[in-house]
Amino acid sequence: MKIPSDAIIADAKITGYLLLPREQDDKSKFLAQAGFTQDNPELLKAAIRQLAHSTEAIQDRDNEYGVFYRVTGELIGLKGRNLAVITVWLQRTVDGKFQFITLKPNKESANEL
Repeated sequence: MKIPSDAIIADAKITGYLLLPREQDDKSKFLAQAGFTQDNPELLKAAIRQLAHSTEAIQDRDNEYGVFYRVTGELIGLKGRNLAVITVWLQRTVDGKFQFITLKPNKESANEL
């Protein structure tokens, strides 16, 4: 199964979390390696969508909010630099829509290189 093209990716998740430098759990430095910054949040959103549309989603777990899925693969960055990532999506119980939850480095893939 693939994540639907109308899945929700909140702007605040991109600009207020993933691309925002933080003291703990900072993902902005990791994403900057592939050219994703606060100056081009739309490019990160497009890369996340591309990965979700081209890769099978694997059901992970469920809770009262819905069913969680993982999409693992290469996030296509700028200037030919790609990042091995795991994205997490939620199919919401309340309305059945898919929503992007987070992205993290795929450390297992990095160890294989």
